[in-house]
Amino acid sequence: MNILKFSIAILIGAVLLGTGMVHALAKPNTHKVANDEEVSTTLIPKSKDALFSNNASYTFEVKSTYNTVQEGKVSYRVTTPTGVLVAKDSVHVKIAARGANSYNFNIPAMKPGFYKINFMINVSDYDDTTRRVFGIRPQEIRSVHNRPADFDAFWQTAKDQLAAVKPDFKMTEKPEMEQDNRRAYLIEMRSLDNIVIRGWLTIPKAGPKGRKFSVLVGLPGYQVNLMPMFGPDEDIAVITLNVRGQGNSRDVIHTRREDYITLNVEDKNKYVMRGVIMDCVRVIDFIYSRPELDHNRIEISGGSMGGYLVAALAGLDNRVNIASAQNPILCDIRNLVGAAEWPVYDFKKYASQKPGLSFEKILDNLDYYDIKNFAPNIKTPILVGIGLLDHLAPPNNEFAFYNNIPAKNKKIMVFKDLGHEVPIDYVTQEGHWMRDTFGLF
Repeated sequence: MNILKFSIAILIGAVLLGTGMVHALAKPNTHKVANDEEVSTTLIPKSKDALFSNNASYTFEVKSTYNTVQEGKVSYRVTTPTGVLVAKDSVHVKIAARGANSYNFNIPAMKPGFYKINFMINVSDYDDTTRRVFGIRPQEIRSVHNRPADFDAFWQTAKDQLAAVKPDFKMTEKPEMEQDNRRAYLIEMRSLDNIVIRGWLTIPKAGPKGRKFSVLVGLPGYQVNLMPMFGPDEDIAVITLNVRGQGNSRDVIHTRREDYITLNVEDKNKYVMRGVIMDCVRVIDFIYSRPELDHNRIEISGGSMGGYLVAALAGLDNRVNIASAQNPILCDIRNLVGAAEWPVYDFKKYASQKPGLSFEKILDNLDYYDIKNFAPNIKTPILVGIGLLDHLAPPNNEFAFYNNIPAKNKKIMVFKDLGHEVPIDYVTQEGHWMRDTFGLF
């Protein structure tokens, strides 16, 4: 792994704190008893990423070290994301003492979309369920919910209001935080509603006078306190931004963790995410104000809420050169109802506690914050990473966003055995992509 990949691995780990970290792929299920007898199962899709054209197909492998015959059945159940049963089947199995066998399953043809599939094994001394998700022609997925007609005007107004706020950019060197090869700075600036937001900038010490550094901007996960990011890179400046209400930007907005996502959602012009997204635009303004930062080599990266902010920022600001969004939340929000508990439960609870406020009104306001509606404006090359087992950013919703992006230079990496996280393969791809794009060799 070269030095950039190492640094990005650290950054991605930071932005995903509290929502998922970089993980290895899932291992086979194993049931073990005291005498070392065990049954292990491995589920293998006939497509490496569990995406199929028409029929999903799997091989279910079983190995037993029991000294007795294991007899029973292997079955599967397929449901929609909201739990509607669409297919099921089972086969009788008989596994010899200390034996092994495999069973092939061809699932009936399905419409485009993603489906939950549970494989159950019930034999003499072992019962277990393996839960997975597969997709059928995901490139055909489209949201049935329309973009507000005044979506672009709504966000242009927000940008105009931000532009009217004097930024008062400030950099304060923090010698006590620096490392051998990098200086550290506290950065501060005024954003929408005249709120001061803060973050961190680390810059390599090496290099000739007047050198301009490529910039990697880390955008935060939900209620994550980002700190300075270090690493051995000698050609990249790293900014980590704490948007309003998070990290060292909590002096004006300081809600409880569970209340942040619903703050002022009853008014689309006052919803907390309006200011949060403008905070991200403001940090690009900051980069453009600094002579030592290369304005033509800016990458934005983030996971979960950070991935959401990457997508929204890329849809609003063409000064961003490349973007990396991992497991972005708030995609096709109306279709999260029944498919994901969070944040739908929080929005419903909030509506129930506000006299005169309906859940439908909240959904109307959230249409302005749904990243599938930012997607048509994304011209920036973008890399997206998703996990098929993600219960916060389900794959059906992620593809509704991704398929709405017109950018020719876009790529999605799908990880069939992961949830709200990305593996080292994604980190490696992102590192190569940034270096190749910015000519950093």
